[in-house]
Amino acid sequence: MITGCLSLVFCVSCAVISFTSGVFLEPDQNVSVPIGWIHIGRVSASDQILLTFALKQQNTDKLKEHLEQVSNPHSPQYGKYLTLDQLSRLIRPSEETLKTVWTWLRNLGVQNCSTVQTLDFLKCFMSASTAEKLLSGSKFNRYTNGHQTLIRSPVKYEIPEEVAEHVDFVGGVHRFPLQKTVISKAWKSNRYKEAGFHLGVTPAVVRKRYNLTARDVGSHENNSQAVAQFLEQYFHQMDLTEFMLLFGSSFVHHTKVGKVIGSQGGIKAGLEASLDVEYIMSTGANITTWVFSNTGRHKSQEPFLEWMILLTNMSSIPWVHSISYGDDEDSLSVAYLERINIELMKAGVRGLTILFASGDDGAGCREVRRGVNTFRPSFPASSPYVTTVGGTSFKNPFQVTSEVTDYISGGGFSNVFKMPDYQAAAVKSYLKRMKSLPPATYYNASGRAYPDVAALSDNYWIVANLIPIPWISGTSASTPVFGGILALINDHRFQKGLPALGFINPLLYNLQKNGTSAAFFDVTIGCHLGCLDEKTEGQGFCASQSWDPVTGWGTPNYPELLKALLVGKVDDP
Repeated sequence: MITGCLSLVFCVSCAVISFTSGVFLEPDQNVSVPIGWIHIGRVSASDQILLTFALKQQNTDKLKEHLEQVSNPHSPQYGKYLTLDQLSRLIRPSEETLKTVWTWLRNLGVQNCSTVQTLDFLKCFMSASTAEKLLSGSKFNRYTNGHQTLIRSPVKYEIPEEVAEHVDFVGGVHRFPLQKTVISKAWKSNRYKEAGFHLGVTPAVVRKRYNLTARDVGSHENNSQAVAQFLEQYFHQMDLTEFMLLFGSSFVHHTKVGKVIGSQGGIKAGLEASLDVEYIMSTGANITTWVFSNTGRHKSQEPFLEWMILLTNMSSIPWVHSISYGDDEDSLSVAYLERINIELMKAGVRGLTILFASGDDGAGCREVRRGVNTFRPSFPASSPYVTTVGGTSFKNPFQVTSEVTDYISGGGFSNVFKMPDYQAAAVKSYLKRMKSLPPATYYNASGRAYPDVAALSDNYWIVANLIPIPWISGTSASTPVFGGILALINDHRFQKGLPALGFINPLLYNLQKNGTSAAFFDVTIGCHLGCLDEKTEGQGFCASQSWDPVTGWGTPNYPELLKALLVGKVDDP
């Protein structure tokens, strides 16, 4: 990482400049303190704050155009991905942006900064008093959730007008990390008590359902896959060894994670981390696996943003990424959402496949005002530039049968991002053919719809802290399973000299444009949760033939999906 000496390039001869009055950079950011976090006092003036400045990039329109070309199987540019160097030359901030921001920082003595190869992020350490001068109006305080302490400002911040046109947002000021818990339905609800009698999903069950044989394992040396963990979620190597000993005897597999990026510690293994690692490595078996461990240990760090910065600064990186993380779309500023979208586009033009869990709250629910509700989409699940994975359950809980909707499976429509062209026909067809839909005021029918695909998300076995644990559920399970399947398909593509799948959505929707192909098991039964009110009576959207906003196109039939995706450029008929 390039250090703060970069400032000398632009500012060694800069005079101190007086900037004019400030403007709010993220005026719509929710600055309320989430439930579960308790205020414990103001920081001292000398306490160190880590702020991340997202600098305006150039040529974002060209970036979007290039992503569309390299992801479109009908384009002559399909699969012709950019290197990190090429991407840097395309989108790095202008000289004016770099000079303006560095001058602003130097005016207040901020010099302990680092940047990335693309130069579009600056991470700077400074005292709390300096941070509050830099970000006018901010007041940094400490908060705790019982096991973690954060520094955040509950007040919106301003920056000088001359600087605001060069910065998208400042990280480490407002956003609290989502406290996600792994679900065990057997213990959670009497309404679905039958889940407790499920014999359990294991790697053998996953592989049998999706038609993977013992021969379906990776072998190409260039292949790789990854999961990302946040907020002190750790896996233990001994748990993975024990898991494979119990459940991996029928196929060749790795017994160790290939590489860990970040801090990996902690006495207890987390259920989330164990689930992600064990199922991407047993589905995408024998493929080198990385774990990105974004602990958020510095009290002003935003772990998800830290992961995105890591991706943008690594020249060699895994091809498939599975992330079981999400936040309420309405809790984030539009500036933040739009910039994260650009970061996801940057990953796509480099040939990375990024999968996000659709969430475990069905359609979600938010009270707009007393007695008036609306569904609550999740982000990054609602981003047009990721592949979002929903969840299913077995129709017969005692057998490997066809699948039905998992009632917790997240899905719906973005309130921020418009529906991308690649999915417009499929989504409009669903809205047209469904006789019973939720009230129109509950969702944005013209927004990006999700999920795109699904996999089993109900009643998994894992090993954590050397203890086999049953009945773990959620799209945190379905996402690494689907990620492992795509990594296996990449393996076959590499063996044939084809590029990585990259951003796969245009290809998936193109594959299905003439109806549901044999590449997916179509899930047509069941609905997910909505608002518990008189208008929806707890029901969100329902599954149907072809695409739906609960299970997407359905779950993978591996041999047919492999056959369909083992293609280079597709010529138009």
